[in-house]
Amino acid sequence: MRNENFIVREPLLDPKQGVVGYELTWQDTSNASPQENEENLHFLLSFVADQLSSQKSGWRLGDKKLFMAVAPAMLSSDAIKRMPPASVVLTLKPGDLEDAAVLARVQALRAAGYGISLRDADLASSALPADISHVEVRFSAGDFATQARGYATLKKSSLRMLGRPVTTWQDYDACAMLGLDAFIGKLHLTPRPGNRAKGLNPAQQIIVQIMNLVARNENIQKIEEVFKRDPGLSYELLRFINSAAFGLKSEVHSLRAALALLGYEALFQWLSLLLATASSSGYSPVLMETAIIRGRFSELLGQRHLPRGESENLFVAGIFSLLDRLLGVDMKEVLAGIKLSDEVAAALLTRSGRYGQYVALAEACELNSPLIGPLSASLDISPEEVNLAHLSALAWAQNLGI
Repeated sequence: MRNENFIVREPLLDPKQGVVGYELTWQDTSNASPQENEENLHFLLSFVADQLSSQKSGWRLGDKKLFMAVAPAMLSSDAIKRMPPASVVLTLKPGDLEDAAVLARVQALRAAGYGISLRDADLASSALPADISHVEVRFSAGDFATQARGYATLKKSSLRMLGRPVTTWQDYDACAMLGLDAFIGKLHLTPRPGNRAKGLNPAQQIIVQIMNLVARNENIQKIEEVFKRDPGLSYELLRFINSAAFGLKSEVHSLRAALALLGYEALFQWLSLLLATASSSGYSPVLMETAIIRGRFSELLGQRHLPRGESENLFVAGIFSLLDRLLGVDMKEVLAGIKLSDEVAAALLTRSGRYGQYVALAEACELNSPLIGPLSASLDISPEEVNLAHLSALAWAQNLGI
């Protein structure tokens, strides 16, 4: 069972709408026995540690924290030791701490710098254990005053309060007023409401203009001319081409040389990323990060199943699949201004065509959807391949430095 399951993720937001970490779980283990649940959790912990932390690359999630549920027997796992203490929070239940041996192991982990979170604790009954760093609180939109009184004492301690479920921005604002430190819900797919500008801003308009030139295979000189009108965009291109990822022996100082080195396909992909991240309209940063992860996730899912150029189209389809929410306009309006292939357009509008199911699979892993299994089976992608692509995309997005 454990080898046939899928990883789902949920971001944790801070009161400033920033992503502070991710909770990783299996898609669904509700029908598993206690022993199977423990085995599944142990397998997930080991798999995640293998993929996200190594001696060569270090911690692949940057400054993000990883939140994972564990069973008491897992507290001595080598997988935990392979991950940086300051970046890992392990979630237990109150009953787990009644065992003296477990409590001693928790104290050792806390002394080493690991975080310990408590789930399903009775906040009203008695004092919380002194050896935890985080506590989950159940948010209820209809009982604000009572919650405010209950959390007042916790706010005076060093405990970090994690609110769940926080499924609307109205609830998010209420939790922030209550003094909670992080929030778990489905906000990563929901635009922040408010009087924000809709459509393309001036920077995005220039990016779209260049993308359309690239799509029409216009000559480099014409593309260079548009870059020269925007010093900021020219700077970003030169910074990108001279980054460590390219490994060039000498720096490139010419726009034309940078464009020639990059090539049209990679240029279009880079511009797609810029388009999704160049908004100044006040949307939630988590929506932008979700778009980036979805784009890379979709691309990786197709790499072994589609020709190279087509898997790169999947990156565009994935990242653009949230562009309507990022820009606050209908997807048809987005497509009216950008020249994309019919296959990419079909994926964006109806999740159909050659690329549609790949984008739908990446999306399903964000939603903890029961469609994950059927979609992966129809694409002939194993659960292990999906999970590897998912964690790789998550790590890739953190390393962009956006």
